[in-house]
Amino acid sequence: MQPASVTPGARGRRSAGRRTAAPAPAPARTPAPRLVTRMPLRNRLGVTLALVALVAGFSIVPTDAALAATVLAAPVSTLAPGETPVDGGPAEPDQRLAVDATIAAPVIDRDTIGATDGLQTLANVGTNESWAKLVLMFGGWPQTDANVTVMLRWMRQENGPPDWWNRNNPLNNGYGSGGGAGLGSYPDLVSAAEYCAKNLQRGYPGIVAGLQAGTSADATAAAIWASPWATSHYANGAHWSTRPVEIVQAPASAWGQ
Repeated sequence: MQPASVTPGARGRRSAGRRTAAPAPAPARTPAPRLVTRMPLRNRLGVTLALVALVAGFSIVPTDAALAATVLAAPVSTLAPGETPVDGGPAEPDQRLAVDATIAAPVIDRDTIGATDGLQTLANVGTNESWAKLVLMFGGWPQTDANVTVMLRWMRQENGPPDWWNRNNPLNNGYGSGGGAGLGSYPDLVSAAEYCAKNLQRGYPGIVAGLQAGTSADATAAAIWASPWATSHYANGAHWSTRPVEIVQAPASAWGQ
């Protein structure tokens, strides 16, 4: 049932108005044309070649030998401990050796080191001092100052320094010289020194003991006085001078040269 205040005609006009006011359908849109940009041919060829090279580069793997051939070895240098490298790098560490505290270093006595002249050296020098040392060498006795001094004094008492090589028999030794009472001779001073040492070793123990000790010219001289080497016994030292002995060189012929 319709309400009384609304007439059919009014309702119908309102409906008609609503239909008239409805929007009309939008016309169909025409799609915008697509812009296609074409790359020049030479550019496209360049890009293609670049891609091919890139793929080829990834696919080629160098061998170990090839890599080793391309590596430049840096020069090797050795640094002393604590030395700083030229390039400013870290210095080599100091090397240290740990030694047990109970280990003691051996004591080296260098005062006992010495040297003696040989036969040829003494013969080349050719003095009365050389002959004294030669007797000591043949006897195996030390060539100390005391021993050389007592030998020179003894030679002076038998033959004076100006001709100490007389008959090539400086101490007038009878053993092996071919003459009694020490009046014999030797072919050279080397033979004389050898026979003198042998004669002392064979019958003069007191003199040998003094020469073996080699510490006192006076003690050895006293042994010479007490021995039968000289029948006068050098007047028990009264005919024995202790002043310095002149050093004189004998002719080379006396040495067999």
